[in-house]
Formats: sequence, structure tokens, C-alpha cells
Amino acid sequence: MKNRIFIIIFFVSLSISSQQKYAKEISFVNDNDLYASVDRDRYYTNGMFLTYRYLTKNNNKNLDKKIIEWQIGHKMYTPYKPVVKTINLHDRPFAGYLYAGFGLKKVYKKNKILNTSLQIGIVGPNAYGKELQDFIHDIYGFEEATGWQYQIENAFGLNFGTEYITSLTNNESNTFDISWANSANLGTVFTNINSGFNLRFGFTALQKMANSIAFNTNLNDDKTKFKREIESFFYMKPILQYNFYDATIQGSFLNNNSLVTKEIVPLVFNIELGIKFTANRFNFAYIFNYNTNKTKDLRYTYGHKYGTISINYLLR
Repeated sequence: MKNRIFIIIFFVSLSISSQQKYAKEISFVNDNDLYASVDRDRYYTNGMFLTYRYLTKNNNKNLDKKIIEWQIGHKMYTPYKPVVKTINLHDRPFAGYLYAGFGLKKVYKKNKILNTSLQIGIVGPNAYGKELQDFIHDIYGFEEATGWQYQIENAFGLNFGTEYITSLTNNESNTFDISWANSANLGTVFTNINSGFNLRFGFTALQKMANSIAFNTNLNDDKTKFKREIESFFYMKPILQYNFYDATIQGSFLNNNSLVTKEIVPLVFNIELGIKFTANRFNFAYIFNYNTNKTKDLRYTYGHKYGTISINYLLR
């Protein structure tokens, strides 16, 4: 009985700020293999993304919303372990990628979303991958990373991205739905195409694509027909990716002085398994990520696992 009362009070507290409208959002996302395993520290080992989103003026009758996004991001890559003193043992290059990004999200009335983005940054020592990893290792008391002197050399980063998402089906109670996502990236850092499905399993009725934390479309003002709603769901997102180019593995075509480069694996399978939920003005998420090998001749050939923690805060 006490447990039931606690659960009721908990969900009532979560609903305090529901039915209100918030037109802005700030979010912090952190990827790290530590969130999936305490004894792994390799390959794509850390990502940090600080994002500010807000609704912008919408004069298109076919759109429910237009959302602008500004982002600062950093990605860090290492070989099979962060302490590799001998260059011949680097099964993947050390690499850092630091960028600033701009995005535009168009949310269509017929359960479709079109995202476009631009990233400008740098790959190499000026992305401060070594310094960031040393800082993280100091926090957790890990051994200092060795081998960054062989990292991918400095090169300018310019990347364009686009993503198209459309709803496919849902069940009668609206606690399960499937959407189809296709995306492409073109630039001096990453060039690839992706296609996959997003399956949501709701603990409560799922929100529409135009007003859900699943798609970062839960921003509203007095001109939108939606209000903030409570959300909690589990989701699964399998994706096939075909890679044409990856400067963090192959080195940049703008600078061929990198001492360690590797050959990419073109076809990669990725999957996300996660839970997302709202709590007052906050949105939270934990995601388990897995991908098959992205480069050849890795010491560990059974793919890579890492976790994602996401925290979003809504602003008026």
C-alpha cells in the first residue's frame, strides 16, 4: 500500500509542469563506454554535446513547428585501450573532433520531420582530445592516456547533414509505434548514409511525432496547438549505416601527415536501446548503444558498446 501511494505521489509530482508551454530547451548529452561497462575504455570512448533549441517563426501552413538548434560538440576516439605506447599496436587512431553546429527542424503536419544541419570544427590536436581524456581520467583515478602523439593530424571540419523521419504505424491503444528514419552526412569529417526504424513502447500513451521528447519536438508556445505532456517510454532503434569516408579513422584528405590511419568497414550495424521520460521541466534518457566494427583489423572484433546519458531542461 505504501509503495502504491509513493508511486501515485511520484507521478503527480511529474505532472506539475505538464499542460504548460515551453518554447526553449537546453540539453546536455554525454556518451561514454563507462556507462555500458566499467572495464572498457576504447574506440568511440567519449562524446559531449551541449545544445540550445527554440521555436522560431512558422509561416508554412504545412508545418506544425520550426525549431532552431545550436550545438557545441566533442567526440573522442582511441585504440583498444588509452595506453598504447607502441605505434604498431594502434588498431585504431587516436582522434578528437570539436565542432559548433547549427540545425533546422521542420515538423510537418502529416507526421513527418525534416532535419538539416551544418557543423564547422576541427579534427586533430587542436580539438583537445588528449587534454579532455586526461581530465576525465584524473576525475576517475584512471591511468594517464599514452599515444596521443600519434593522433590524426589537424584538419578543418565542415559537415552537412540531413534526416527525414516519417511515421509508419501504431497500435490501437497508442502505446506502440514505428517510424522510419533516413539520414545522410557529407563533409570533410564524415560521409555516410543511414536507414533504420524507431520503435517506441509506451508506459503511457505515446505523444505524436510533432510533440515528443523522442524527436526533440516537445517545444510549444501560444501559436502551437500542442501542450507539454508527460512521457515515459522504452525505445529500440536499429540502423544500417554505409560509410564512404571517416576522417577520424582514415585521416583527413586535407592533411595526409597522420602517422596512424586505418581502412574503414563500409557497412555497419548500429542499435540503440533506451528509456526516456519527463519529470517537471526535465527530460531524462539512458541509452545503450552497440555497433559492429567500423574499421578493419581491430583487436576486439565483436563490436563496440557504450552508454548515453541525456538531460534536457525546458525554458519559457
